[in-house]
Amino acid sequence: MGKHKKSDKNRRMTAFNKKNLKSAILSVLYEDPGKMVNYRQVSAALKIKDDESRKLVNVVLDELCENGYLDQVSRGKFRLKSRGGYISGTVDMQPTGFAYIRSEEAETPVYVSARNLMHAMTGDKVKVHLFARRKGHDLEGEVVEIQERAKKTFVGTVEMTRNYAFLIPSGKSNFDIFIPAENLNGVKNGQKAIAEITEWPANARNPVGRVLEVLGDAGAHETEMHAILAEFELPLRFPEKVEKSAEKIALAIPEEEYRKRRDFRKTPTFTIDPADAKDFDDALSLLRLENGNWEVGIHIADVTWYVHSGTLLDEEAYQRGTSVYLVDRVVPMLPERLSNGVCSLSPHQDKLCFSAVFELTPEARVIGEWFGRTVINSDRRFSYEEAQNIIETGEGDMAAEMLTLNDLAVRLREERFKKGAIAFDRVEIKFNIDEKGKPLSVYFKEAKESNKLIEEFMLLANRRVAEKVGITHDRKPSKVFVYRIHDRPDAEKLENFNHFIHKFGWGIQLVTPKSVAESMNQLLNNVKGKKEQNVIESLAIRAMAKAAYSTRNIGHYGLAFDYYTHFTSPIRRYPDMMVHRLLEKYMEGGRTVNAQEYEDMCKHASEMETRAANAERASVKYKQVEFMQEHVGEIFPGVISGVTDWGIYVELENKIEGMIPISQMDDDFYIFDEKNYQIRGKHTGRIFQLGDAVRIKIWRTNLEKKQLDFLLAEKENL
Repeated sequence: MGKHKKSDKNRRMTAFNKKNLKSAILSVLYEDPGKMVNYRQVSAALKIKDDESRKLVNVVLDELCENGYLDQVSRGKFRLKSRGGYISGTVDMQPTGFAYIRSEEAETPVYVSARNLMHAMTGDKVKVHLFARRKGHDLEGEVVEIQERAKKTFVGTVEMTRNYAFLIPSGKSNFDIFIPAENLNGVKNGQKAIAEITEWPANARNPVGRVLEVLGDAGAHETEMHAILAEFELPLRFPEKVEKSAEKIALAIPEEEYRKRRDFRKTPTFTIDPADAKDFDDALSLLRLENGNWEVGIHIADVTWYVHSGTLLDEEAYQRGTSVYLVDRVVPMLPERLSNGVCSLSPHQDKLCFSAVFELTPEARVIGEWFGRTVINSDRRFSYEEAQNIIETGEGDMAAEMLTLNDLAVRLREERFKKGAIAFDRVEIKFNIDEKGKPLSVYFKEAKESNKLIEEFMLLANRRVAEKVGITHDRKPSKVFVYRIHDRPDAEKLENFNHFIHKFGWGIQLVTPKSVAESMNQLLNNVKGKKEQNVIESLAIRAMAKAAYSTRNIGHYGLAFDYYTHFTSPIRRYPDMMVHRLLEKYMEGGRTVNAQEYEDMCKHASEMETRAANAERASVKYKQVEFMQEHVGEIFPGVISGVTDWGIYVELENKIEGMIPISQMDDDFYIFDEKNYQIRGKHTGRIFQLGDAVRIKIWRTNLEKKQLDFLLAEKENL
């Protein structure tokens, strides 16, 4: 996108996404609570005419029914559930002790004072009684029931007295847990432990609890990594019976299994993975056909041949949902016997795969496909760096195959962007860590051609598998399947984003979802190397919805695919195992599965993915704070990366982020302007805005809270 031109305010994207469509449908139904409606009547009331949005209305009506907001009176006919003056929602605790309850049943968040919270905590699902609304005031209420606790256990540091102790929880918490002497479980002062709440008397400030497990001395690397896992209720180790089940699985492939599979052992095949990877779940093969086209095999570890549904191993994998990648380790979804051994596509070994094989023209047009079980023998294991060197120099092992696949991948990628895919290339922060876990230096990891080569063929396999099951040609409903969905961006967030980037002279088109994607790509390309690059990229990502798993397909907006799934990483993601089983079942003519059962499994997988991502971020944040402990008092240049009513977040050149507390900016009284991403001095009019360059001094570090605090350092020399 070029520099901003004055926009036509009437020409903007009006397409609904799931979130705002839910609110709009509930608003329509609140106007006449007893009325029965179908998706056509809802679409008409909301002036929805395009087929894509009408399909989304159907999906949202089903979800509102499933989540208890609507009753399905008869097939396809819905009515609002009678609720009186109550709503259900999720608690969002604020730093000063009160909370907002966020609910699709209320047009705005509901304010609940600290005394009316009934000891509810962040993330808890609660029932709230609404007070009579006073003119000009926000919705207000009180919690009358805690329907589901978000956290069952808490991790923190123990502070002992003579006869009892308190566990001070890590992360954000507005209470400590009182631990009586008989519930200490051998913990010592200053150690980290996992505790559970056993009771919380109505008038007591602190809950009472007991120590479940002692993790070790606070500050020790192993203790802290285990504490992060425990904080997000992720497993530290496999149960012994699960490990024993894994040990029983034979490495040797039965002779009769070879005869059941398509044999790729003589086809040139290789893997590309990070240099330190031990689990290889995808390989590529390449064969030139007599007609001049290319046969590309995307071979995926056949995990479900080894891990059968309903077994101990399968149940453990389902509960974990995903492997977790902390700053210094992988916590695998499957025991190492499987993830790094039996299932892993190691070179020069016969391995069982579930494969997607495509015939591509030299222009990368797919003209044939085959899905099925195979056996491969990888010729070579490449790291991304080795593959990148071959792409750049044209020399090295299997150079001809690597260059051909890269050429095809480039063409596939170009075609994807023509159709509206969005290119978010984010930089990963990595640490060089010594043997004791101490961070020595920070470095960045960017996706290069070798990463994009693998990504493009994985996207191809995932898309075509989803299309094979999802697209029906006989007007019959498609069978229940696991999709990876990504909703359209929120229109209001995009408006605010566009308003903000105008200050830098940029703009995006908001007329249609496709125009948003095309102009977003141009914007992201044009800001590369500019001082505002990181801020604009971060805000663009925040404006987008989050991807999730669901049986209700709404397409993948970010990739511009109508059908998309996850088929290519069954060693580290449970949904891929679900997809393998369903694909096999349907290819063999099996009947569709229970939709609600699989939707519940998808929801669990999405929740575990979010939990794992939060743990990964926490481990990186911990190492950032630990690394910067050596630099307290030093001054660094940075860019404002976030603005809130309690502080200014600043990102340094090494990508490490900290906060300048508003309380420490004592030269004026600063007012938070959310829409313009800025704070403004009441008396001086001085503005601190997202993207502004500032100089900061490292003020203090808090490893326990993973917090890094800065001070403004305007008058000091660098």
